[in-house]
Amino acid sequence: MRTSLVLFSARLLDPVTGALLPETALAASGGRIAALGDDRGIRALADSGTTVIDLKGAVVTPGLVDGHLHPVSGAELTHGLDLSGCTDVDQVRAALAGEVRRLAPGQWLHGWGLDPNAFGDRPVETAPFDAVLDGVPALLLLFDAHSMLASRRALELAGVDGPRTFDQASEVVCDADGRPTGLLLEDAACELVERVAPQPTREERRARLAEALRAMAAAGLTGGHAMDANGDSLAFYAELDAAGELPLRLRVAPWCQPGADAEALRALIGQQGAGGALWRTDGVKLFMDGTIDNGTAWLERPDCHGESTHAFWPDPEAYTRIIGEFHRAGVPTATHAIGDAAVRHVLDSVEKAQAGGVRGVRHRVEHIETVPDDTLRRFAELGVVASMQPTHCCDFTRADHTDNWSRRLGEERASRAWRCRDLQDAGAAVVLGSDWPIAPYPPLGVMGGARHRRPSRDLTQPPHGPEQALTALEALQGMTLGAAYAAGEEHEAGRIAVGHRADLTVLADNPLTTPATDLTRLPVLLTVLDGTPTHRDAGL
Repeated sequence: MRTSLVLFSARLLDPVTGALLPETALAASGGRIAALGDDRGIRALADSGTTVIDLKGAVVTPGLVDGHLHPVSGAELTHGLDLSGCTDVDQVRAALAGEVRRLAPGQWLHGWGLDPNAFGDRPVETAPFDAVLDGVPALLLLFDAHSMLASRRALELAGVDGPRTFDQASEVVCDADGRPTGLLLEDAACELVERVAPQPTREERRARLAEALRAMAAAGLTGGHAMDANGDSLAFYAELDAAGELPLRLRVAPWCQPGADAEALRALIGQQGAGGALWRTDGVKLFMDGTIDNGTAWLERPDCHGESTHAFWPDPEAYTRIIGEFHRAGVPTATHAIGDAAVRHVLDSVEKAQAGGVRGVRHRVEHIETVPDDTLRRFAELGVVASMQPTHCCDFTRADHTDNWSRRLGEERASRAWRCRDLQDAGAAVVLGSDWPIAPYPPLGVMGGARHRRPSRDLTQPPHGPEQALTALEALQGMTLGAAYAAGEEHEAGRIAVGHRADLTVLADNPLTTPATDLTRLPVLLTVLDGTPTHRDAGL
């Protein structure tokens, strides 16, 4: 098989030891690393059709993989007014006013990334923006993507004029007189208004996805664990893959929602393994709770508002039975569990499933924002992967615990925020990700946040829980070895080794010796997927 790619004058980084490999060059063939060696020997493997790149001493890591992201929904949700930089109500109001002036009459306003901390001690509702949004249908997605604010006109168009009952933990938040405040919690409530808003065409949605994926490749990502398969997601992946336009290797986990019957479970089990050259359906995503910020997490004790007391599944035991069915079928699961009660229930459910004798199925818990000490060791004991998003701690909480998340939990639980260090030390397999569009996807930012735990907009601020920081090597492992292990691919991914996939990220310098607060400024020079460059700096 011919050599498709040669990289030479390189520093090859081993994510197992953190040391540089003795070899300085590699060759790829058939999407795999075919040879490692010195510059002269590897360059001799090239022919007239080989892409040969002089890396000029740049550092090559195994391809960086985001352990939790939402490519299709993210590409859709991040279209519109970016409110993520607003830190108070006045800034939000000014941003909305500017956008309203640009809108045509009757046009909907879409905003995203709104941080509830902008409201301070005030309730999260649309009242502060009524004067600006008078007559304008608007949907403002909060940063967690589990809640949104709908303007009075949007609620009117959707016919939402009071509380509603749902089959899952969702709510149209209303005042004491039963009038909606504009706050909608969780998907079922949000969809009441979303479905009457104008929708982009299929072509527009596919184009946005393709643009987002190209940007991810340029940031150094070679893959991602996509935690949904909603709408046209799978069709889009298949189309881009067939056209040679899929720049990330995607592992896709479709959702299993409360109320799923036997037929729905059979369908989810049956679609496992379906996919194409660079994507496949592998696993199932479930939710055990919502978020702490909007009061829909599942906590062992209520938050300061008396909220976050219930599971997302009205009958948590139904979730346990379904985990058992997936486990017996050999299907790995990834469960969104943020609160301590939610995480404990997931671990209990996996333990019960394993009691049936079937082993080797790699289940995961996503987010794990606050857990007590007695939970930590169970991840390693049960072989459950801890999927963490450290930038959520960096950007949405504060070291002094004056943020919404910390105030809701109180000092004791807020001091147990994103226990990456403790889970690592307890022997858990830790995989890192962004949960994009909740937080930015550039992997160097994720790795840097795992190390410094400071707000990305102001790295001079104190860290939140610095004792939970990971080392530089552990952060790299979380997006290479950890991601490969979580996917059951450690035999072919996560390392620079002959026979492994030629998925590679090339950086201007060593990420292990670059200070954590400088990591986001480290240039990504080259990204290689399946032996083919998907991003190449003009200087190479």
